[in-house]
Amino acid sequence: MNTADTTNKRRKFLLATGALIPMSLIGCGGSSPASLPASAAAPPAPASGSQAASRALSKSSPASTMTLGPAIVVDQFGYLPAHDKIAVVRNPQTGFDAADSFAPGAVYEVVNAVTNVVVFSGAPLAWNGGATDASSGDQAWHVDFSTVTAPGQYFIRDTQGNVTSPAFRIAADVYKPVLRAAVRYFYYQRAGIAKTAALAGAGWADAASHLGPLQDKHARLFSAPGDASTERDVSGGWYDAGDYNKYTRWHAGYLIDLLHAFADNPGIWGKDYNIPESGNQHPDLLDEIKWGMDWLIKMQETSGAMLSIAGLAHASPPSAATGRTLYGPPNTSATLAAAGAFALGAKVFGARAGLSSYGAGLKARAERAWNWAVANPNVLFKNNDAEYNSQGLGAGQQETDDYGRLGHKLAAAVYLYQLTGKAVYNNFFNAQYRNAHLFVWYNYASPFEGALQQALLHYASLSTATPATAAAIRTAYATGMNGTDHWAAMSGKTDPYLAHLQVYTWGSNAIKSHEGTMFAALARYGLGTRPAAANMNAASHYIHYLHGVNPLGKVYLSNMGTLGAENSVDQFYHTWFAHGSAKWDSVKDSTFGPPPGFLVGGPNPSYNWENGCPGLHPGCGTAVPAPPFGQPPQKSYLDFNDSWPLNSWSVTENANGYQSAYIRLLSRFVS
Repeated sequence: MNTADTTNKRRKFLLATGALIPMSLIGCGGSSPASLPASAAAPPAPASGSQAASRALSKSSPASTMTLGPAIVVDQFGYLPAHDKIAVVRNPQTGFDAADSFAPGAVYEVVNAVTNVVVFSGAPLAWNGGATDASSGDQAWHVDFSTVTAPGQYFIRDTQGNVTSPAFRIAADVYKPVLRAAVRYFYYQRAGIAKTAALAGAGWADAASHLGPLQDKHARLFSAPGDASTERDVSGGWYDAGDYNKYTRWHAGYLIDLLHAFADNPGIWGKDYNIPESGNQHPDLLDEIKWGMDWLIKMQETSGAMLSIAGLAHASPPSAATGRTLYGPPNTSATLAAAGAFALGAKVFGARAGLSSYGAGLKARAERAWNWAVANPNVLFKNNDAEYNSQGLGAGQQETDDYGRLGHKLAAAVYLYQLTGKAVYNNFFNAQYRNAHLFVWYNYASPFEGALQQALLHYASLSTATPATAAAIRTAYATGMNGTDHWAAMSGKTDPYLAHLQVYTWGSNAIKSHEGTMFAALARYGLGTRPAAANMNAASHYIHYLHGVNPLGKVYLSNMGTLGAENSVDQFYHTWFAHGSAKWDSVKDSTFGPPPGFLVGGPNPSYNWENGCPGLHPGCGTAVPAPPFGQPPQKSYLDFNDSWPLNSWSVTENANGYQSAYIRLLSRFVS
């Protein structure tokens, strides 16, 4: 099956309200449960179980006496001096590594890796009295070395078992190079621009993609591909995920996430990220946001309506793609999402020297988009859908439902009100905010609703907000964050790896990022009864999980060995870095492997191979890959990038929404 056929077959698994999916959870590919609407109250419960397997988790080998996994897991980049530092010692009980066994010694030491001086010594503390955790299949012990604050390079040692952890740093700038790599991700995802060896690295240099005949600069309406009068320029922007399509509604969400990341902490962003704009008067993150915003501008019609999607051809490398580009018609959901992105962008860009006129243009676009959506509240378009005769246009379904449109409209109203001060936006918000799930679900704060909750909190922070409305939002959110799945779980150490999620599913790493940001929001907005430091410590555990404090000892970012990771992602689903590519398949086995800094989807206990395997196709092999199949939720992961029929995309594919959520969280820990 060729790449284009595979891409057309794939579907995104939309796991949250339509208003929130673009900012948080974009799985891109594969068949997914059709029974889960965009406004579902919660994702399906994860499967669990155990199944031993001979297939290795990763092509790197963390230091351990065990054969299938690590004994001691840490954040492989390191820790901030003043924050919690807790290593986890593990003894597998169920899952693919159940044959492993590890009994921790009585004394654990933190050792300076340069001087070999022991700076801390202590006993491991059994999690939950030695019980086995169902989400990971492990027994666990904690080694709390938070008292170690001196900058340096360290490792942890079990003095009896002669087992050591990966090395890590303690430093005030420990995450700065990681954040830089994470932001550079978007440069690699750019469409329609040459990636030079000087900027991308020799291994990932590529000519500009999708600029040939009938491609992005001359795209045509999907329903009239022979009509030259429908041609328009939809060039630029970012490939959405492991596919190259560009979805307007989701793209707007990525911009909102990144704009918040910039506005939350504007002083941390460097001008040395080695992108084409580096060295100009603006921080490189803002330059990258502008690249994405410029594409959003191209998707707006003079009426204010936003075109829904641009469907691109696929090949490896991207410049080899020669197929035509087609676009979809306007829809209300994309237009509302763009109204929010334009409005927040106008606020941020308008405050920058040299960008005030750009900001003014975004303001006008935001209001035109709002006005069109108000006049056209229910214009729908489903891509890749037989009902709309749009089969093959894009991969994931970008359309949403009524609640999704409401969420986008509420968010747009917040950002437009902040920007303009006009009563029309404030009045709409005050009339409708209690229809958000935060209120409908009786103060239940959900990581699947991260973007709308952020918009609500943003409104509550405005000096011109209606006081009673602001108070209601703050109270509901603070109450929700005290609940079972948030502070109660953190205080009670419900998860031995200290980064509790109620459910693991497609895109779980993005949900981890959102959960961490939810704790950080308590600190940012001064909510709840706990001090800001406690809330930030809670948030930091979700960063540590993504950096290796998990049952696999896996850093869920690609190719991070040069930045200190001992066991980072070796391969993941992406059209460019395709399975079998001699250049880009794998960090270990290919000439180059994929670039650094791509966050993968993460553990997904709903993973399965294509229905009909093994008899469907020789590519099935004889057994479903396990892991990720049939594992405890946190072990439902494998570094693999096989396409159809093994469908690795539901586990390892990157997505811009995953990346923007991670950047937003990580940036809170950089100063």
